[in-house]
Amino acid sequence: MGVWTSGFGVIVGKRTGGRSAPSIVNSSVRTREYLTRAEIERLMAAARNSSRYGHRDGTMILIGYRHGLRASELCDLQWSQIELAGRLHVRRAKNGSPSVHPMQGDEIRALRRLQREQGASSHVFMTERDGPMTPKAFHALFGRIGERAKMPFSVHPHMLRHGCGYALANAGHDTRRCRRGSATKTSSTPCVTPSWRRIGSRTSGVRPHLWPVHGIVDTARDGV
Repeated sequence: MGVWTSGFGVIVGKRTGGRSAPSIVNSSVRTREYLTRAEIERLMAAARNSSRYGHRDGTMILIGYRHGLRASELCDLQWSQIELAGRLHVRRAKNGSPSVHPMQGDEIRALRRLQREQGASSHVFMTERDGPMTPKAFHALFGRIGERAKMPFSVHPHMLRHGCGYALANAGHDTRRCRRGSATKTSSTPCVTPSWRRIGSRTSGVRPHLWPVHGIVDTARDGV
């Protein structure tokens, strides 16, 4: 049995024949695996004020959080998936179902500005070398933004996805209705996949109507 460190924190595992099967003890690095809305705003502010690519970085955080995107889904996002009139066509990794999300005004404005500043490109989030951002590069970038924001714990991009799920759970949305659009089969750690849900009250006299929300799913086995 050995204990060593990595970029993710303390790792405990057995070394056998030069190979190891480590498990990450996340509690030694951070007390939770999601970000609050206030922390998202703090990270976005740090991103936008720290480099000439601050608007791109802040927009990545905003879109990733609002739509519960994995780093790979965020980096693979293309302009052909975006309707600047207000819809985002999401392609899920890990065999998740594709879906359409409504976008809010601040997202649309941020994407319009990014498109103007960045020029013609296939992917939404490009690097200074005119290639799409990679998940590995975004992971490193997000960690640096967390340090500049003086976060009390280390952060990683998947916390955006978890943060979206917890925000919806705290808002009272049903956590069981929208798993079918995700790549997972379990429901212990909330993450999100979008859906349309009919809401309304039978007793309040309010007529049920369609309302765009994100369904909550769990990624206990979803590459967390």
